Amino acid sequence: MVSPMLQFKLCVPFPSSKEAEIAYNSLCPDAEPRKGGVSKTLSVTDNILHVNWKADEARILRVSVSSFLEHLSLVVLTMDRFGPPLDNP
Repeated sequence: MVSPMLQFKLCVPFPSSKEAEIAYNSLCPDAEPRKGGVSKTLSVTDNILHVNWKADEARILRVSVSSFLEHLSLVVLTMDRFGPPLDNP
């Protein structure tokens, strides 16, 4: 019997679209360490970072989401430390 695919969606609002793009560019290169069992897609709409996961097992999904949230926290803290992005002329 094939178990159904698990899904998890996360929408993270940022103060500006520029900051959402910075977060996207910082987090996008992190591929899942396992080749199978879980997939993650990121996208940005206006000032919102969208993250979608699909996984075969709850344990794998939990580990992937937890790892992503740790990275997201680091990105947000770093952006906060450096202040809002400057607009390029």
